[in-house]
Amino acid sequence: MTGRIYNFSAGPAMLPVSVLETARDEMFSFRGTGMSVMEMSHRSNAFAEVLDQAESGLRRLLVVPDSYKILFLQGGASLQFSMVPLNFLGSNESADYIITGAWGKKAAAEAEKCGDVQVIYSSEETGFKTAPISELIFSSHAKYLHFTSNETIEGVEFSRDLDAGGIPVVCDASSNILSKPIDVSKYSLIYAGAQKNIGPSGVTVIIISGEMLDQIPREQHRMLDYRQFAEHDSMPNTPNTWGIYLISLVAEWLTEQGGLTSMGVKNRQKAAYLYKAIDNSDGYYRGHANVDSRSRMNITFRLSSVELDDRFCSEAAMEGLDGLRGHRSLGGIRASIYNAFPFEGVKALVDFMEDFARRNG
Repeated sequence: MTGRIYNFSAGPAMLPVSVLETARDEMFSFRGTGMSVMEMSHRSNAFAEVLDQAESGLRRLLVVPDSYKILFLQGGASLQFSMVPLNFLGSNESADYIITGAWGKKAAAEAEKCGDVQVIYSSEETGFKTAPISELIFSSHAKYLHFTSNETIEGVEFSRDLDAGGIPVVCDASSNILSKPIDVSKYSLIYAGAQKNIGPSGVTVIIISGEMLDQIPREQHRMLDYRQFAEHDSMPNTPNTWGIYLISLVAEWLTEQGGLTSMGVKNRQKAAYLYKAIDNSDGYYRGHANVDSRSRMNITFRLSSVELDDRFCSEAAMEGLDGLRGHRSLGGIRASIYNAFPFEGVKALVDFMEDFARRNG
């Protein structure tokens, strides 16, 4: 296939076409240097400009306060499950965790290896279908509160920024960062794997306050120490240069789209169109997440049988609608419609859903 399909993958996910075109055009010679970004020294002036553009682009879009550092790490969000407690949770200390899906549960399990984990909210018993709506009770002695703002597997999303009453808030925002405006000042640390809304896989973006950096113990392992990345411009070792380059292009594209307020409107419209098709199907398609906790990034639903789920995904793929199979732990259907996913693709899926229901009802 030489044309583009509609890629509903949860990540790595679709990138803006114009970003891919620019990367293609600059693949062999980046801005007249005669070499690709993948080939140039990370210590060169040319790459220093790329790094600055990526950092300043994200800072501008998210309105990141000057007292916060933006860092580019490797290892994905999964490394952060360990890196956060290794930096901020001692063996005689505790942290609060909110668990609304599989990734939050994994994060808590890693933190338990470092200190005491207090799960102050979990929706596991009801199948991870909801995020907390009412007020939460936080532990007064907690070193930090951790939560996942959007669970990609179950399709559950927080509708608001969390305020823990003075306790540092740590957020895994991997799958909804840059999809809408957020108040960064409410968080002490935000981390996000890039492969949903920021760029390609292989880069993890960290947004961390100066106060949080000051809490890191001095005996920390060098490559697990946020301070090392902050003090060395994200380069205590060789970074993912190509990934950071693509992040700079995505940040530029988002700015051209009108920023995060504009993206928030577009994402609400896309999700609402798809959820309407699910809700109006007379039960043929059944959503997983509770209505008040539905994700705008990962729409999860299923049909009446595993056989129909499989047929749906197979036939959709033949129509150029790929990546719709739900996560192996949950099954069903998952349509991931991140920033770069066009409304036309959502409409194509809804048209297919209506046709499939007519043929298989």
